[in-house]
Amino acid sequence: MTYLTGFHAIEERIKSGRLCGPLLVAKAGPRAREIVNLAVNNKIRLERTGTFDLDGLAPDNRGIALQVDDSENSQDISLENFLEELSQQNRSDALVVIIDEITDPHNYGAILRCCDQFGVDLVLSRSRRNAKHAEVISKTSAGAASWVAQAETANLVRAMEDLKECGFWIYGADMEGEPVYTKDLSGRVAIILGSEGSGISRLLRENCDAMIGIPSSGRVDSLNVSVAAGILLYEVRRQRG
Repeated sequence: MTYLTGFHAIEERIKSGRLCGPLLVAKAGPRAREIVNLAVNNKIRLERTGTFDLDGLAPDNRGIALQVDDSENSQDISLENFLEELSQQNRSDALVVIIDEITDPHNYGAILRCCDQFGVDLVLSRSRRNAKHAEVISKTSAGAASWVAQAETANLVRAMEDLKECGFWIYGADMEGEPVYTKDLSGRVAIILGSEGSGISRLLRENCDAMIGIPSSGRVDSLNVSVAAGILLYEVRRQRG
């Protein structure tokens, strides 16, 4: 089991209606008591516990901790179901973010927060190869992990082919790519974000329709991947009004 300890993470998980609980309560201050009331209103079971015991289960707690099942936290929907729903809705626009082996859970969480803010429809990652620390991800995302639809696949290259068959244009994020604002990002678009060290893997890069970048004049190599995600997704949102 995993325990969420961040106030925002706990609050958003409860609001999302996804399976969770019990809420463990030791010494709750005013902010924690607000979340206790939220849990009660949403019929989440409460368990009173001692501070010492709670510290042993969730060292970073601030008087409360929400128990969640880590195994069900990372995949909400399959890519196949997502594409089927898209077809049924007859939507001409959709936005997918593909995460390629990002291992830092703080980056992963920050990307999910950007995806929530800029209306990403699905985050797709490779099974068992990305950051999977649910507590850190949820806390860093400020609870956005409970709202953003996520799917996993064993084969990202095949997933890219499925997306293309459904009318998606796929762009890889790269510091040497063409300026993002020069591309038409309307319609169905997928953006690939590569790992912190080596970027997008070779096979995925070869299957991109184009590489896009963020023009910069800094002295360090590149932007942090989560910062780059926010800028790229903002440009998509800007173009779509």
